[in-house]
Amino acid sequence: MTSQPATSADDVTHQPARVQFDAFLDEHRAGLNDSLNGLTEEQARRSLVPSRTTLLGLVKHATFVEKVWFDEAITCRPRDEIGIPATPDDSFILDDGDTIVSIQQAYREACEASRLAAASLELDDLVHGNRRGPLPLRWVYLHMLRELAQHCGHADILRELILSP
Repeated sequence: MTSQPATSADDVTHQPARVQFDAFLDEHRAGLNDSLNGLTEEQARRSLVPSRTTLLGLVKHATFVEKVWFDEAITCRPRDEIGIPATPDDSFILDDGDTIVSIQQAYREACEASRLAAASLELDDLVHGNRRGPLPLRWVYLHMLRELAQHCGHADILRELILSP
């Protein structure tokens, strides 16, 4: 699932921290979404571990995570109003209508909504809608980078298992 960086290291290292955070987030977002490319629906839904984790479920979960951190945390709207599950574990559950195309599109839309929600905020601005209490946007970005990096690693391993002969 190797994807090309959105910008070169030289371009990013001399940019403000916010630009660097955005570049790394978008690189991980694209890598995770691209993990579904070239797979059949059956492959994307294939369960290879005891948990609910599948490649399709990982991307669906990432959509949930975007909405938790960039909708719920910033707007203070409750999860039921946003239309997301109450728990992270439930966000991996696939419905019959979930397809590679629909999940990838929902994730792209969630990522774009995240960018828009955070656009007017500075890294040290507090967001007040998370269950942990007020957090600086910088913490949200770092948490998202950690979470997406972990899930990209999960996706790499699952994809390798699915595509190995």
